[in-house]
Amino acid sequence: MEIELRQTGNISVAALQGEVDLSSSPQARSTILDCLNGGRPLLVDLSSVDYIDSSGIASLVEGFRLARDKQLTFGLLAVSEPALRVLQLARLDKVFPIYADLDAYQASR
Repeated sequence: MEIELRQTGNISVAALQGEVDLSSSPQARSTILDCLNGGRPLLVDLSSVDYIDSSGIASLVEGFRLARDKQLTFGLLAVSEPALRVLQLARLDKVFPIYADLDAYQASR
């Protein structure tokens, strides 16, 4: 898995690429929590995620909870079909704010 972190206006975007599994989810978790603990709103781009397991989902849930506690924006961007299937299976597609792209996020504000 690779992570590209970028700033877009006042929000951070963490783009995850590849497989988010037991061996790579600690890196995803660290990036997500570091952004949120730094007080930055965060969108996680899942457009290039080929596979995500329960440990990857747990990293997203932890980020969502931390963002809620800190009253920060947290959402998912451009969720790939494989990642969306897992989110739907866990019914988390109804919990996470999911945006088709940055324009859709901006329009929701």
